[in-house]
Amino acid sequence: MDFNMKKLASDAGIFFTRAVQFTEEKFGQAEKTELDAHFENLLTRADSTRNWTEKILRQTEVLLQPNPSARVEEFLYEKLDRKVPSRVTNGELLAQYMAEAASELGPTTPYGKTLIKVAEAEKRLGGAERDFIHTASINFLTPLRNFLEGDWKTISKERRLLQNRRLDLDACKARLKKAKAAEAKATTVPDFQETRPRNYILSASASAAEQELRVAQTEFDRQAEVTRLLLEGISSTHVNHLRCLHEFIESQTTYYAQCYRHMLDLQKQLGRFPGTFVGTTEPASPPLSSTSPTTSAATMPVVPSVAGLVPPGEAALCLEEVAPPASGTRKARVLYDYEAADSSELALLADELITVYSLPGMDPDWLIGERGNKKGKVPVTYLELLS
Repeated sequence: MDFNMKKLASDAGIFFTRAVQFTEEKFGQAEKTELDAHFENLLTRADSTRNWTEKILRQTEVLLQPNPSARVEEFLYEKLDRKVPSRVTNGELLAQYMAEAASELGPTTPYGKTLIKVAEAEKRLGGAERDFIHTASINFLTPLRNFLEGDWKTISKERRLLQNRRLDLDACKARLKKAKAAEAKATTVPDFQETRPRNYILSASASAAEQELRVAQTEFDRQAEVTRLLLEGISSTHVNHLRCLHEFIESQTTYYAQCYRHMLDLQKQLGRFPGTFVGTTEPASPPLSSTSPTTSAATMPVVPSVAGLVPPGEAALCLEEVAPPASGTRKARVLYDYEAADSSELALLADELITVYSLPGMDPDWLIGERGNKKGKVPVTYLELLS
């Protein structure tokens, strides 16, 4: 118990000395040992690395999970070392609603059939999103989080220890300075017999201060070297984060490529084939922004011709020789613009009226449309049949 009290008293004395030194430095009443320029640059780079790593980590978490409540829930599960429960993605939830809507509104109607096809595509998109979130969390978020919770905490601890060693060193310098000043003042006083004991005490005090200063300088230099090595390790951290960034971009590229393929398959199923998707040399519509067209052309993959998607019976059908059925024709209003994929289809403009009819053996999702002397196949989903 006596030993513990002595240690407590010693620690309290050291804390008080550091507090006094720190306060006097703030008020400009004490000298401060400055670190060299290279060391200061290492500290600045380390602080910037920590700051931007935190910002990138937080924003990436927002990108992968925009719902703040879900992020808080996942954070609590991680802190409790429990497995995060599987969560349905927005795409999968939308697919579920569309499938239920198709079932209730009629799966055989044009609207119901389209809902089912879109639901299947949205479900695949949701699965791709789930894989992307999982891959990005392991390959990108986890290394950043490990740096902040591991390496950076070690660096911060050693920096605080270096700060304490510096305060101890400067306090020793201040005590030595005061001891030498007192000793020099005592030497100017005549050597009376009654003053000799005090002079001996002052001389011993200066010698003890010098010894404390040497010990404090040694501890400071040792701690400065340890901290310097940790700070120089930030370069290795940058290399590691660069590799993780490449892996994140790779997973993001894979994710968007999957999304593009799923949507392209959906467009084929719905019967819409924009000119930019079949490798035409001219865009189907003017660009929506001033982005250079060469950039879009370089990044947009070209898909094979859609001629092979037409059933054999319809591919051999010559539309010019087709006559309207005896049962008659109907008028239809076009709901959306439609770009014909080939010569067998009829291009449509929104709100125009055309004549439509069906032929035996045709796909129920398609009709024959006539406008003046032009004739071609049109998708049912783009039409509103009139009585």
